[in-house]
Amino acid sequence: MMSLKSSANLFQHDIAPAVPVCGIDEVGRGPLAGPVMAACVFIPEDKRALAFWSQITDSKKLSAKKRESLFDLIIDNSLYGIAEASAEEIDELNIHRATLLAMKRAFEKAEVAPELVLIDGKFCPEISCNAEAVIKGDSKHLEIAAASIIAKVTRDRLMAALHAEHPHYGWNRNAGYGTAEHRAGIELYGITDHHRKSFAPCSLYAA
Repeated sequence: MMSLKSSANLFQHDIAPAVPVCGIDEVGRGPLAGPVMAACVFIPEDKRALAFWSQITDSKKLSAKKRESLFDLIIDNSLYGIAEASAEEIDELNIHRATLLAMKRAFEKAEVAPELVLIDGKFCPEISCNAEAVIKGDSKHLEIAAASIIAKVTRDRLMAALHAEHPHYGWNRNAGYGTAEHRAGIELYGITDHHRKSFAPCSLYAA
């Protein structure tokens, strides 16, 4: 098992990992609408010295503008996969299983063969190589943090696009989370195909 560094030495061990690793993270477990999104990132050795990697951290600690500016840098200098599990799949499987499914799909899309996959959280999806779950991994491993950024940007862009189709819920501002604006929209207009019908209060409006 690879040792974890303290926050004072954020990502220090990832500068020269002992074995080839990739990181997986997800975004969107809690919203009332939209998919859960996952990303997988592998950083080739010849790209690791690029200066912008020092700006990478947990996506939640970065502004939307900063995440957007880092998105292209990450995807241009890594091997990556981005995938989702839909609201319908979340309702069918439950959010835990749907999250693991999105992570598995992201890993498969990345088409990489690392010796170890680092997963943010407590659970690992069923994938074709060794995997290790890391609590708060997006604050400990560069690859997971990079994955958190591209997953977050991709999902936010999707929810903004869906807002154009369904403007009553404020998805361009709340990304489908259960804000007062979103809940008020549900009360006035009901739910859409993008809502998670197994989540309250959406379940009250499901046919």
